[in-house]
Amino acid sequence: MNNSTLESSYKSKSKVTFGRILIYVLLTVGALIMIIPFLWMLSTSLKDQQQLFAWPPNWFPHPFVWGNYTEVMTKIKFGQYGLNTFKITAAVTIGRLILCSMAGYGFARMKFPGKNFLFFLTLATMMISSQITIIPNFIIMRSLGLVDTHLGVILPQLADGFSIFLMRQFFLTFPYELEDAAKLDGCNPLMFYFRILIPNSKAILATLAVMTFQGVWNDFLWPLVMLTSPEKRTLSVGLSYLVGQYTTRWDLQMAGSVLTVLPILILFFLLQKYFVQSIKMTGLKG
Repeated sequence: MNNSTLESSYKSKSKVTFGRILIYVLLTVGALIMIIPFLWMLSTSLKDQQQLFAWPPNWFPHPFVWGNYTEVMTKIKFGQYGLNTFKITAAVTIGRLILCSMAGYGFARMKFPGKNFLFFLTLATMMISSQITIIPNFIIMRSLGLVDTHLGVILPQLADGFSIFLMRQFFLTFPYELEDAAKLDGCNPLMFYFRILIPNSKAILATLAVMTFQGVWNDFLWPLVMLTSPEKRTLSVGLSYLVGQYTTRWDLQMAGSVLTVLPILILFFLLQKYFVQSIKMTGLKG
């Protein structure tokens, strides 16, 4: 190997190394930008009233006021609100996993008249803001007598266009030869769905579960519109009542927000490997 070849090889490796370093630096900066609001929320939750508006801002409270967490749990019905939120979130998550996976299976693997048109309408719903559907959904729930009930909060959220689209795209990645082999072994479409597709779709189901859980757990506007009884409120609605007309206890707000976000963080870290795996596996086929 002559000197020119060695020099070109060295330059190529240097470019690759520099590119990787640049990517890592950009990712680190992006991660810091994303995590700074959470760190500030955590810091504020441990401050007393005097430290809240100190200038320059103090990132490290002194002393740590752990009592903010116990106070916010007694100031509002934190346990009751948390139970209400978990019940609604769990019901929506389970329902969406079942309904959207079945709809995705139908669009991906079955043939029926108008399939493409119906799928187009499903995709079109993704362009409609959720705020636009609040009034029609409220009128429907009122006609069913479900206003001020948790069931009224749950029903309109059991399916959405993006979840159906996500499941359809994943199911399209399964080879059709697998389905033909299953048919030769006596599998009907329902058996193929339950015995083959679902057991091999843990990654995408975990991803959809995390996304649904996070969205419903943090939802504020729809529960605020639907629930009028104080004992039926969710955490996000309950925390909003810490905001007064003239004063706001930001320390309690931040303490409640930290407690509220913990279940989402725990769920994400438990299912993180499935979340990453689904990103690698889910294509844009079809």
